[in-house]
Amino acid sequence: MNRSSKLKTSLTCFLTLLAFITQAAPIIYINQVAFDVRGAKSAVIRNDIKLSGLSFKLINSSGKSVFTGTLKGPEQINDWVKNAFFYQADFSSFKLIGKYKLSISVNGKPYLSDDFEVNENALAVNTLPSIISYYNKQRANTPTELDVDKAVILYGSNKTADVRGGWCDASGDVSKYFSHLAYANYLSPQQIPLVTWSMVNAVQTIPGLLHQLHADDSMTTEALWGADYIMRSLSKEGYFYMTVFSYFSKDPKARRIVGLRANSVTTDEYQCAFREGGGMGIAALARISTLKKDGDYKSTEYLTAAKRAYAHLLINNTKYDDDGKENIIDDYCALMAATELWIATDSSFYQDEARNRAKNIEKRMSPAGYFISNDQGRPFWHASDAGLPVIALCRYLSKEKVQKEKTAALGVIKKTLDYNLRVTNEVSNPFGYARQTFRLGNQIKDGFFIPHENETGWWWQGENARLGSLATAAIVGGRLVYPQKGGWGVKKDLAVYASDQLSWILGCNPYSMCFMYQFGKNNVPYMSSSFGHGSGKGGISNGITGKEGNPDGSGIDFKTEDKGNEWRWTEQWLPHAAWFLQAITAMAQPQ
Repeated sequence: MNRSSKLKTSLTCFLTLLAFITQAAPIIYINQVAFDVRGAKSAVIRNDIKLSGLSFKLINSSGKSVFTGTLKGPEQINDWVKNAFFYQADFSSFKLIGKYKLSISVNGKPYLSDDFEVNENALAVNTLPSIISYYNKQRANTPTELDVDKAVILYGSNKTADVRGGWCDASGDVSKYFSHLAYANYLSPQQIPLVTWSMVNAVQTIPGLLHQLHADDSMTTEALWGADYIMRSLSKEGYFYMTVFSYFSKDPKARRIVGLRANSVTTDEYQCAFREGGGMGIAALARISTLKKDGDYKSTEYLTAAKRAYAHLLINNTKYDDDGKENIIDDYCALMAATELWIATDSSFYQDEARNRAKNIEKRMSPAGYFISNDQGRPFWHASDAGLPVIALCRYLSKEKVQKEKTAALGVIKKTLDYNLRVTNEVSNPFGYARQTFRLGNQIKDGFFIPHENETGWWWQGENARLGSLATAAIVGGRLVYPQKGGWGVKKDLAVYASDQLSWILGCNPYSMCFMYQFGKNNVPYMSSSFGHGSGKGGISNGITGKEGNPDGSGIDFKTEDKGNEWRWTEQWLPHAAWFLQAITAMAQPQ
């Protein structure tokens, strides 16, 4: 080797050593709250230099090593972080109850994760009481709110309606919604009715655990609070009022019953279609009637109201749909409505209605495995309710007994769960974040986050509700099409997928941010609102998005300050905790 070659070799070795010495410390990303003993469990490690053959350990509270494993990887995701290597530490087989830290050693130096717990039904046990408390504190029940809501003006008229009750929508918004974004047709989220249905679902699915937590009465009471608001929101004509809007004003008398367009433009289009909260409102009332519990109304009145609202939408639904056409959101919300009425009444009329809606959803399945929203090939993607088509089909199958009908619905569930796993795992994805298919312009694309250029013209935000909905679909749907003894009752791939979504919410994400307030180590800042409302323990913030300014939602972004736009990331929103509640209910369901 000549002198020049020796110098180059020496310089290369020196630069390598320098980089090794000056590299940032490894980062361990982990669910900062808890792992269920029966479920999948993993962490992600980031390092600036590629590692090889590295092991990890679980350390108990006494400092003793109780489990050893080998890291998987490396993977890179340069669209998020340039020149970083990510590794996965899978300890799903570890089932010893206790409190732990994950430990790795790099160059002889140990690095420890945040604390976490492993326990039976750990997520539900740790978070359920706080979720109930969060909703209780979101009640629109201050003296000021109750007084003005006795007679809220219907936009464009001198008529008023008594719409007392319900929950404030977000930590920065005291408005009350059945749904918003109706004008965009394809993005309507389910809000107060979804929360109510999710609570009744928990009461009926995990009664033993709720009793153990002394939370059965409080969950039922909170569900009845939601049902009573839905009842008051049912007009004499038979439609639900969509929105009680505050205009973000501190003046309580500014509130109006409205329809909403972009940038808080209000209209008199406040009648809920199936997809605009009407379907889930009917479903919530029909289901809570089966509890045989009275709130401000008798249980029989809840059912009678659900029937009346359903009959009205059978005639008027497309009149209330902003584009005059039904799409997949109408189908899965109407399926929930018809199914709950079928379960509550055992009527062949609702049986036929449910079957027709299930067939509509089946027809919307693409060859690739994702749903089609409309008749023009638009892929179905949703920022909060992506798992709801599967949940609606699963709920329908809890009543359906005809094998032909069951086989068709099960085939759709299997195909969409297969697609969810495939689209999520076909790229480097160390966190297992659920990916999705969407159309941007004339191009069909797959991506991590929703496109910021969409039919709303302005709305995009973190997607923690979507993650909870897909985790729920993986468990509830997986038990029907991929059943397995032990664990959560599903095959491992689906258990990992579900666990990854909830772990992301609870801190295993590139910002190490636990989005459930006052849980874990790192939380978003407190957000205040009118009438003493604001962030509450157990509430979940919007979360992480694609990079601001990227129309297709590529890249990654999270901000706690953005000149008033930080709500996209930090604001708590009702659907996030509702879908988290559904997910942990599914995971805790006795097998």
